[in-house]
Formats: sequence, C-alpha cells, structure tokens
Amino acid sequence: MLILLLLLILLPHNVCKKHSSNCTADDDPLPIPHEFYQPGDLIIGGIVSQVFNFHNTPSFTLQPAQMLFNEPMSVSKNYQHNLALAFAVKEINDNPNLLPNATLGFHILNSYYVPRMTYKATLSLLSTQRRFVPNFKCDTKNKLITIIGGLTADISVNIATVISIYKMPQMVPNEDSQYRGVVRLLQHFRWTWIGLMAMDDDNGVRFLETMEPLLTENGICFAFTIRSPKITYLQEAIDLLLEQGDAFTVHNRTKANVYFVYAEPAFVFVLRMMLFLAPFVSLPPLHKVWIFTCQWDFASFSFEKNWDIESFHGAISFTVHSNQPPGFQEFLQDVSPTWAKGDGFIQNFWEQAFGCSLKNSHVLGSSSKTCTGDERLESVPMILFEMSMMGHSYNVYDAVHAVAHALHGTHISRSKHRRLAEGGNVRPWQIHHFLRSIVFNNSAGDTLSFQENGEMKKGFDVINWVTFDNGSFARVRVGRLDPWAPVGKELTLQDDRIVWHKTFMQGWPVSVCNENCSPGFSRKKKEGQKFCCYDCDPCPEEMISEQMDMGACISCPQDQYSNKHQNQCVRKDISFLSFKEPLGIILTWLAIAFSLITAMVLGIFWKHRDTPIVKANNRSLTYILLFSLLLCFLCSLLFIGQPRRVTCLLRQTTFGVVFSVALSSVLAKTITVVLVFIATKPGSRLRKWVGKRLANSIVLSCIVIQVGLCSLWLSKSPPFQDTDMHSLPGKIIVECNEGSAAMFYSVLGYMGFLAMVSFTVAFLARKLPDSFNEAKFITFSMLVFCSVWLSFVPTYMSTKGKYMVAVEIFSILASSAGLLGCIFPPKCYIIVLRPELNNREHMIRMKI
Repeated sequence: MLILLLLLILLPHNVCKKHSSNCTADDDPLPIPHEFYQPGDLIIGGIVSQVFNFHNTPSFTLQPAQMLFNEPMSVSKNYQHNLALAFAVKEINDNPNLLPNATLGFHILNSYYVPRMTYKATLSLLSTQRRFVPNFKCDTKNKLITIIGGLTADISVNIATVISIYKMPQMVPNEDSQYRGVVRLLQHFRWTWIGLMAMDDDNGVRFLETMEPLLTENGICFAFTIRSPKITYLQEAIDLLLEQGDAFTVHNRTKANVYFVYAEPAFVFVLRMMLFLAPFVSLPPLHKVWIFTCQWDFASFSFEKNWDIESFHGAISFTVHSNQPPGFQEFLQDVSPTWAKGDGFIQNFWEQAFGCSLKNSHVLGSSSKTCTGDERLESVPMILFEMSMMGHSYNVYDAVHAVAHALHGTHISRSKHRRLAEGGNVRPWQIHHFLRSIVFNNSAGDTLSFQENGEMKKGFDVINWVTFDNGSFARVRVGRLDPWAPVGKELTLQDDRIVWHKTFMQGWPVSVCNENCSPGFSRKKKEGQKFCCYDCDPCPEEMISEQMDMGACISCPQDQYSNKHQNQCVRKDISFLSFKEPLGIILTWLAIAFSLITAMVLGIFWKHRDTPIVKANNRSLTYILLFSLLLCFLCSLLFIGQPRRVTCLLRQTTFGVVFSVALSSVLAKTITVVLVFIATKPGSRLRKWVGKRLANSIVLSCIVIQVGLCSLWLSKSPPFQDTDMHSLPGKIIVECNEGSAAMFYSVLGYMGFLAMVSFTVAFLARKLPDSFNEAKFITFSMLVFCSVWLSFVPTYMSTKGKYMVAVEIFSILASSAGLLGCIFPPKCYIIVLRPELNNREHMIRMKI
C-alpha cells in the first residue's frame, strides 16, 4: 500500500492537464466527512484528531458499516485546535503589514486516530480540493504550502511519511525535552520509587526505552511498568479493564505514590474508564500523584463529562508553553453552528458539547432536545471545552504565524511588486531557510524562533490540576521547563502553589522504596533489589552524612570532627596547657612557690656563708646547686602556655642543661665527700685532689657533655611548633614536636645517667663517719629523683596533649623539690632555728 502511495506521489504534476477527465467529483467515492476549508492564495493544511469511531467486536454476520457504534464520537475539546488555526489566519489576513499581496487559507482534515485515515487525509490535502487524486493539481488557485502536524506523535510520523517527499514543512513540536524536566521534578521532590505507564505500541515502547535508562542515570527507580494494549473495539476496553484491574490492585499496594504516564489519548481513555468503574468492580481507589506528558489536556468524550475526576486532583503535567492572544475569547463568542460555511466539524462538536441535536442529526450522547444555535461556548463544562487557549492550540497558533512570517520573508527577498501566488513563485521547500532564521513576537507577547534543526524554540509549562466537587477544574501554572537553560537549572518550581491530593496531608507526598536515611546514616544496598531499596547504616567514627539518603559517609576536614549525631562537622577546639585553666594555674603557682622557697634557701645560705655548716661540703657547689634548682623550677614555666617557635626551641634544651648542672653539682658534692674521707687517712695520695678545682671540673665536664648533646639536637633536628589533629577527639593539640625523639631521649638519658652515678656514689658513702657527710641526704634525694623520672617515661608516652606536658612539668617540679627537700631542710633548721649548733666545736663533738 505504501509503495503504491509513493508511486502516485512521484507521478508528474502536469498529467492532470492531459487527463483532465480524471479530475472529477466522482474521483473520491469515500470523502473524509470532517473537514474545515477556507480558500486563499496560499493554503495551510492541518491534520487534527477530533472525531473518533467506536466499533463493536467484529462479527461475520454483520456488514462492516453495521459494526459502527452508532455515530462518530467527538473529543470536543480538540475543536479548539481548529479555532486557533482559523483565528491565526484571520489575524494575518487582517494585518496589512504581513503578506499584503496574498491571502491565507486553510484546509483541516480529521485523522480519526488511525494510520490509514491519516494517510488518506494527508494525500487528500495534496490533491485537488474535494477530489482524491494524489499528486494531481487540476487548478492553481489553492496552493498547499505547509501542513501542521497531528496531536500525537504517531499521527505526525504518519503525516511525515508522505510529505517528506515534497520537502514540505511540517510544524511539529519536539516533546522529548520534557522527559528530562520530569527527572528534575522527581529529583526536586526526592521521588525515587515510581511507576511508569504507557500504551503498548511503538510510541509507548520508545517512551519506556527512553525513560528507564534516564531514570537510572539520575538515581530514580521504577517499581513497575504498565503497558496497556491498543484498543480497537469497544469490548476490548471492557476486557482490558478487568484484566488491568488486578494489576492495578497489586501496584496500588506498593510504596510508589507517583505514576508517570505517557498520556496518549487512547491510554488516558482506558485509565479514566478504569478509575471511573473501579468502585463498581470492587477495585481499590487509586489516589496517587499523576505526572502526565504534554499530550494530557483533560480531553473527554461527551459521555465522560459526568465521570468523577477527583482521582486526578493534584496531578502534574508538562504542557507546551501557552499564552492568551488578545481577541481570541471574543473570537470564540462568535462561533455558532452557522458561523463558517466550510466547517464540517461544528455540527458534531456542537451537539456533543451542548447535549442537543441540530436539525436532521442524531449523534450519540445528544438528547432529543433541539439546539437553538444560540448556545454560548462559555457555558460548556471545562472538561469538554475551554475558553482559554490550551497548549496544543497555542502551538497551532504560533505555527501559522511562523509560516506567515517565513512567507513574508520570502516575498521581501524576491520582489515587492509581484504577488506570491502568481506564477508559482513559492514552493514549500523554499521557506525552510526562512523558518530557521525568523525571530518575531506574536500578539501574546512571546518571542518565537527556530533552532538549526528546525525545532521551534519553546519551553513547557508545569501545570497543577485542581479539581472541584462540581466536576470542574483549574489548571494552575506552578513552574516552567526551559530545555535550553544550563544543566540543573532547566526546571523552576513554585512549591507553595502546588495542591496535592487530600490523601497526602503532611507536606508533599513521599514516593520511595523505603524510608529515607537520615543525616548521620548512609545507604547500604539490599541484595537482589534495585538500588533505590536499601538499608541505613550509621556513619563510622569521624565521618558524617549531612543530607538525606547519602550514598556514602564523608570524612571531616582535619581541623573538624563529627558531632555525636554524625551529621555535621564541628570545628575542633585548640588544646594546650594554658595559664588560665585550673591545671595550668596550679602548676604555675607550684613552680613560683618552689622558686621562692629555693631563693629563700639560697638567701639564707648566702647570709650565713661564713658559718661552718655552709662551708661544709664545698660552699660553691651549694650555691650552684641552689641556683640551678631555682632555674629548674622556673624553666617549667616554659612548658605552660601556647607553644611558640622560641619556647619549643628553649624548653627541653634549657631543662636538660639546667638539670644537668644540678645533677653534676650533686655528683660533685658526693665525690667530694668520698674524697675527703679517703684523703683524711694517713698516707693518702688523694689529698692533692681535694678542693674546689676537682669539684668545678666535675661540674664543668658534665655540663659540657649535655650542652654538646643539645647543640647537636638543635643543629640537626630542632623542636618545632606542631599540631596533632587525631590523638584526641574534637581537639587540635598545639604542641612542640621534639624533632628527633632519639636526641630527646639521649638528653633525658644523660640526666638519668648522672642521677644513677650520683645515687650509687652517695649510697656507698652514706655511712662514712663524718659529721659533715651529706651522703645520706643525697642518697635519699637521688632515690626520689630516679623514682620520679623512671615513672615519668611510661606515663609520658601513654598520655596525649596538655596532659603529656603536665606530666613533664610535674616530674620537673617533683624531682627538683626532692633534691631541695632532701638536702637542705636539716641545714636550714640548724642555721635558722638552732644557731647555737652552727659552730666548729659542736661539729667536732658530733664526729663519730
């Protein structure tokens, strides 16, 4: 059949002149009864889908004509498409500045929603008026210049199959960009578990093949897909209702509250029938959020006008952007059964819209009441007809104006003095260039233009459908889809204007496979199920999730930590041993107190420097020891406060050198005691070593070694200010990094070595019979010193932050206080409280 049609189209155009007998009124024995024709120099063709034939199930006992279900039914709302085309043509013909030397006409035919009638309607437009002789023109007056495509995609494709051979422009909007808008809508409301519904035909399959991967790419799952077979006969609709009813009952129990519908008229008819008859066949109500593609316009047959539409309350649809051209509603008020001579749609529309019969007419759905012809369109229920221009009608309106501007551009480029209709100056394919390049504003104020691929650059409106108890409804514009906007910003919504179905009382509806994972949790996939179905696992320690349904927890920056709910990162507190906190204050006061006590002891010894008890055991070493202990107490203050570069360099080295001076002084005093005892024996050769020179040499040599170690430490790997982000939760430890742990423990170990030598020598000399012997006190002081520092090492290594510093300060203060308290209190007691004992005679008498 298609090959035959192509052969007819390819026949030469001049055959009609030689065989004019072929162009007779009898050439089309079965003309299309529903057409709307207005003559003009240039004709715009239109294929509409207004009238539909219901058929009973085929029977071999009846003639095909007897199987028609009464008369054709009219989708009366679609009649507005015809009126929009007629209104646009009237505007152009009334405009003296647009196509001044030519008039536009139009020829509209009905497709009846079936391919074969669409082909015939298209070929009829290409034939001589009222004669079905494809590719033959028996006159040159009515020149078809373009065709405006059908309501649905398959009708437009069928039209394009024929007219593509003629390179004739076909005005069809691209609907694919709305799919990405639906994805943005689903993401906006966090709907990740939805149902998909479409007719089981080529368009429906293409829709599902497009949507399923698109949804998956954007983190959305479809719980199910419903494919409704095409309905050819009335009985099939009833059988399908019963068949699909069980499926809908199952799907109604799922957690999917959002259904995305590819809203072809045939599928919407089945859906509405099922929802209407659901209570009569014990099906549960289906209260969902319906999302419809741009084919949806609440179009209804006349017998559907009393069907309940409450289920669609709160539905959302993407419609081609529309506006209201001035004068259109006034134009509609002039429409009547006799308003236009060539309108073959008006009778069917009028009778079904108003439920009455015109003379000699019997239309299904009309009553015995006779139409007066004075009925007003504004009184028709909105479900059957709307006074405001709908999206598809606005497309038709814009398409006509686009063709007129393209023709006007062609006229200007050729000649300002020749009529467009004369001499075949304009061919359909010649206006393609002008269609791509035109930019103009229509009477509604919208700017129209075309892309390079010939697609009209128009966006979509997001419509929220609000129904009322009386069967009327309102379409509320709640957003806009601009396919040419930057990625992620294509969709703009006004959430506060959206009205949801009454079953969703709190906020917007939820449509997810399971409850969302709260902040502080991350998703964990359920085995064997789609990725939208998951469990919620708490975030690991030091990790957070700030948003709902995060796929994985994230780590906090190093200077932050997770709060107890693990949903937010909190800046860590700076931690160091401060002078202002209780621990720092206590240690500071202890250091100052011991420093004052040491200074007082040093003052007492200086004041009584000439007394025997001060002179005993080398007075100079006593002064050195007391002064070094004073510095030991004061150097602990270097460890308190926020570590700085200078304090980090000084505190360990100062502590090491000063303590080495104190320990070397103790060692020198102990060795001096031993040498004095040995040197007092007759014939001893060590007498010459007893004196200040030996003691000073011991102190100096010990100090030089420690200073050398500290100098090497500072030159190779000096301490520096550092931060520890991880040791303590919620804290940033500001500390002094020792640089080289080996050098730190070398300095510490050297002091331990001096202490152990002093302890050993003092222990061996503790029982020497000398009233001036300090060995017993030194032994005990070294025992205290070694005990403190032996316990220091494991304690120091097991603590972190400011408590580590506090341990070292305590060890400094305790060991220094041990030296001070074990050696000097007995002497101070005699000097201050028992001065009568501080004489040489008493010391000699005490000699053992």
